[in-house]
Amino acid sequence: MTVAYVFITSALMKLMGSEVANHFLGLGLPYPHLMLKLVILLEMVCGILLLVNKAVKNAVVPLIGIMIGALLLTKVPLLHTGLLPFAFGARLDIVILVMLVYLFKQ
Repeated sequence: MTVAYVFITSALMKLMGSEVANHFLGLGLPYPHLMLKLVILLEMVCGILLLVNKAVKNAVVPLIGIMIGALLLTKVPLLHTGLLPFAFGARLDIVILVMLVYLFKQ
């Protein structure tokens, strides 16, 4: 339920919050508007599937991909400031990723 909350909230913020959407669009991804829509769709649909406990294994796979992408795009660049700032900045992403892997193994 907690993981579902994180992704549903994230999708809604990308959909309704221009600041979050603009940050995403500025990440340098190819086809940024299409990628934004795809991520919103995946976070919302997979988050709802987790919330209602349906197709959990299938739902966590794209979310794991999203979290790995988020870590690579937004947190790995923090490594140039040192390991501790990276660890601090990435802590929640890593926790969510570990929770997703745990759900996949269940």
